[in-house]
Amino acid sequence: MTTSTETSRPRIVVGVDGSEQSQQALRWAADYAATIGATLDAVSAWDWPSAAGWGAAPIPMNWDPRQDTEKLLTETIDSVFDGQRPKDLRLLVVEGHPARVLLEQSKGAAMLVVGSRGHGGFAGLLLGSVSASVAEHASCPVLVMHDGHPAA
Repeated sequence: MTTSTETSRPRIVVGVDGSEQSQQALRWAADYAATIGATLDAVSAWDWPSAAGWGAAPIPMNWDPRQDTEKLLTETIDSVFDGQRPKDLRLLVVEGHPARVLLEQSKGAAMLVVGSRGHGGFAGLLLGSVSASVAEHASCPVLVMHDGHPAA
């Protein structure tokens, strides 16, 4: 059951792909969420065609993109927060193209935070074109983190 307090709290969404810029975005988003009393949704996305890459080697039979993406997100969160996760942090792993997933997550959010480009462990998690797409089409304000601008 959701209380009125939970529904009225702002929500900050941050795209996480494991890259240094997405780690900076995560740090900044966590600080901002704590400052304004918001929940923080750390979102990672995976997509079959882009995760495998066109012309890539065949996908191993035991490959599980959801599990690998969850692992990447968890490891990134643990690394950034040194095992001390913010209390209002939610981890979301969603199937779909990262830009589309983040645009959907931006609905009703107070802010969306992404790195200007990323790499992560999978081709489907690249943020270069994703940051441009979400900056143009998001349903909320967007902060795009660039090199050398970690949270102060």
